[in-house]
Amino acid sequence: MRIVSGKLKGRSIITPEGRDTRPTSDRAREAMFNILAHAAWAPPIEDARVIDLYAGSGALGFEALSRGASYCLFVETHVKARGVIRENIEKFQQFGTTRIHRRSAVDLGKRPAGAGEKFDIAFMDPPYGYELVDPAITELVKGDWLADDAIIVAEVSKDDPEPKFPGFEVLHEKSYGAARVYMARVIKPDDEETSIPKEDTTQNE
Repeated sequence: MRIVSGKLKGRSIITPEGRDTRPTSDRAREAMFNILAHAAWAPPIEDARVIDLYAGSGALGFEALSRGASYCLFVETHVKARGVIRENIEKFQQFGTTRIHRRSAVDLGKRPAGAGEKFDIAFMDPPYGYELVDPAITELVKGDWLADDAIIVAEVSKDDPEPKFPGFEVLHEKSYGAARVYMARVIKPDDEETSIPKEDTTQNE
């Protein structure tokens, strides 16, 4: 698995051994970042603050940093995965732009002062089969983690129930093999008049 684009393009990503983590494929990662780069409704990746929930190897966060994000907070409870994230931080020399948060994504609590400002993009790629997207969204909102125009990018199994995205509107969804990727933003009071039609492309790639 490698960084797809940006200043770290082509660099290999260290991944945890075993089946406890399941990294997003290079192809799906490239597609989702291309959408973020060109969609009018998405915040710029350049200088964005991102949070990578269920981080695993940290592939999504490191891809964002490679493409110009200013900071990434990796949220991961699995000890081996945290060790791999540390290895990748050292490998890519991302010491001043990253932090590892040893907390469950479904029990984040209030955003601590050490986490800095709110986050513009939240990535989440939880284990399949456990319906962990909506509980994490609830925690992000309750703990005041997200900026006003924040975007959530979530990957689930095509066989899992569709997340409800409480308080968010889904602007894009697409299948990539066994995975389905959603992108959603916070619903604001004036969104009823300015709502963007949801992109729904169901074919596999």
